[in-house]
Amino acid sequence: MGLYSKYILPHVVDFTCRTKPCMRQREKVVPLASGEVLEIGVGSGLNLPFYDSGRVSRLWGLEPSAEMRQLAGDAVQSLPFEFDFIDLPGEEIPLEANSVDTVLITYTLCTIPETEPALRGMARVLRPGGKLIFCEHGAAPDASVRRWQERLNPAWSRIGGGCNLNREIPELIRAGGFEIEQLETMYLPGWRPAGFNYWGSAAPR
Repeated sequence: MGLYSKYILPHVVDFTCRTKPCMRQREKVVPLASGEVLEIGVGSGLNLPFYDSGRVSRLWGLEPSAEMRQLAGDAVQSLPFEFDFIDLPGEEIPLEANSVDTVLITYTLCTIPETEPALRGMARVLRPGGKLIFCEHGAAPDASVRRWQERLNPAWSRIGGGCNLNREIPELIRAGGFEIEQLETMYLPGWRPAGFNYWGSAAPR
């Protein structure tokens, strides 16, 4: 791992993911999680303050980066329910089938290299009636913004640790074995190439 990836990138990701518009999105979706929850890409723990302790009994946080897990340390210590880190990539979920009630994923599908096997793994661990709760940035509907996303994506991905500006989030979720039940979209305030958001819920097919 290079010096940039080890010492600088975790702080860049934390900074960009804790902007006020992104935090307002987290505040919308995270409280919807209930029961035994698996969060994919827990990162520096930005979602942790928004979980409803009256609805969540246990949380697994999948995060392959040791540096990001270290940044999440203080937030983890204050949780009122059981928490366990899983230090594996998003494509590898070492939980039994039908073992969680909610999978939460926020601003993570943009970075996972192999989204289809990762999403199929999420579908596998969900119990019958379980939900995928998601909030992601991705491909914009406006042609002018989309052109900028395509132009900037190669450089952006290198700087952002594999983050992609132009992924078609609903199509990825469906290709991963889910049926989308609720979907909302909007541009968040700020830089439009990274600002088009998709959020909602989906269930395994």
